[in-house]
Amino acid sequence: MSTADQITFTFGDSEALCTELLDLVRSGAKTATCGALRDFGEGGEALPQVGRRDIALSWDGTPALEIETLEVFTCRFDEVNEDFALAEGEDDSLAAWQAGHRAYFNRNGGWSPDLMLVCERFRMTRDLTESARTGGDQAGPDQKDGDADAPLPPREPRA
Repeated sequence: MSTADQITFTFGDSEALCTELLDLVRSGAKTATCGALRDFGEGGEALPQVGRRDIALSWDGTPALEIETLEVFTCRFDEVNEDFALAEGEDDSLAAWQAGHRAYFNRNGGWSPDLMLVCERFRMTRDLTESARTGGDQAGPDQKDGDADAPLPPREPRA
């Protein structure tokens, strides 16, 4: 996919959470994320697409990371398994993930056990913050030449 297909998004719903989640992605601890299905589609956020590389923004809107989507599926909140919960990198158990995400979804439109989620597994392909600080290219091993100069698409929010 070309960079024209990319979307931009922000992890979390506060500056502190956004920073924490970006740090978890950088460290390799966070390789998955999810959002409420109600927030995607017409008038909302674009659904993740396998193979697409998107730009995660810092809270101030500056590009932070490029991620590549590896897997996308939907399931109910109460069907999320421990493997996926731990891949989100935020908690050390399924119960802790459920408590944290229940609070998050309650802050952002409501929660129920049957809340449908869009679940995404991804990998970080580039740390754009480091690249901007050093003036160098912090590309992943498979980045193509010229990708760093491509214009960024408009920003879309992501839960």
